[in-house]
Amino acid sequence: MALFDLPLDELRAYRSASTEPEDFDAFWSKTLQEAREHDLDARFEPVDTGLSTVRVFDVTFAGFGGHPVKGWLTVPAGADEPLPLVVEFIGYGGGRGLPHEHLLWASTGRAHFVMDTRGQGSAWGGGGGTADPVGGAPAYPGFMTRGIDAPEHYYYRRVYTDAVRAVEAARSHPLTDAARTVAVGASQGGGITIAVGGLVPDLAGVAPDVPFLCDYPRAATLTDRHPYREIGLYLKTHRGRTEEALRTLSYFDGVHFAARGRSPALFSAALEDQTCPPSTVFAAFNAWGHEDKAIEVYDFNDHEGGGPYQEAVKVRWMRGRV
Repeated sequence: MALFDLPLDELRAYRSASTEPEDFDAFWSKTLQEAREHDLDARFEPVDTGLSTVRVFDVTFAGFGGHPVKGWLTVPAGADEPLPLVVEFIGYGGGRGLPHEHLLWASTGRAHFVMDTRGQGSAWGGGGGTADPVGGAPAYPGFMTRGIDAPEHYYYRRVYTDAVRAVEAARSHPLTDAARTVAVGASQGGGITIAVGGLVPDLAGVAPDVPFLCDYPRAATLTDRHPYREIGLYLKTHRGRTEEALRTLSYFDGVHFAARGRSPALFSAALEDQTCPPSTVFAAFNAWGHEDKAIEVYDFNDHEGGGPYQEAVKVRWMRGRV
């Protein structure tokens, strides 16, 4: 697939037509307040991985509803004082995997926390171990329409809440410096990163790559590739529910979280990306609320985006920041 979305000059000016709910802030304030009524109960158990350059902790903390969520915390071997912290979120279908899959950020001298995504971890990588104990209304197979009947029931309400609590859990460890915390992630992880950037006001930066979960009204009609296609297939069966579904999704649209972003940001987009079309990425980038923002554009790439090249860009971007 060659270029299929807007020309680059139009992408740089594009604004989403997604309608922000009037009670968006109240909805998320209440959601997080309810989550914080549960003790964070962050537990860090040392793991013998056979790796000599890092120390790894198997982490459990209380996420949405007090449900246990897993993660890995990796720090350079010999670290004895608080380190800059990178909190990472995972792409669609993946889980936290195995510790040796996550060595980049500890290799830069930072602490690295990777959150398991509830109910996922069975599609690729080393797997996951966090259940999603909450049921929901009928949904198309996947995660995009689970609980789409109402914002209170929607799957990503639980995931985004877990992500905020993940930042809190990671910051609670004595080897992490809360004031030097950056959130990162690609695809679904990028969308979660944007949400965290809008819900956690004191991050030192965010770096979402080819982010998913942005500009739902355009994404659901522009691409027929999964996961966005799950929405169309749900509505194909549940005729007449488009307005109701889009209302629910508006509470979870990265565009609205981006408008509340209060930290420097580094985005990336790929112009042949049919999974997360570039206009949906630019919709979030253009809405980002902090003036210190940049976006790397990969002209002839699909959803792999910049891959290792973008990782190198992020390493350079973090120098002097955290």
